[in-house]
Amino acid sequence: MELNPFTAAGMVGTTIILVAYFANQRDWLSSRDWRFPASNLVGALLILVSFHAGWNLPSVVIEVFWSAISLYGLARSLRRRDPG
Repeated sequence: MELNPFTAAGMVGTTIILVAYFANQRDWLSSRDWRFPASNLVGALLILVSFHAGWNLPSVVIEVFWSAISLYGLARSLRRRDPG
């Protein structure tokens, strides 16, 4: 497997998602904390970038939905923080 910039971006994205999930499972990072959906969104977007190097429709579909759900969670988390 060639490690081009797109594949490297996908690996970084995968790492971000896995670290966030592990931190959540260890109770170091709450799923209600804005950083959890934000890290999932960044990770999913980086994985989507990696599909430029190798297309995979099922993986693109899950990453698009992962991104959409992360945006929803991020917006919800930020609304909870809004004092107004």
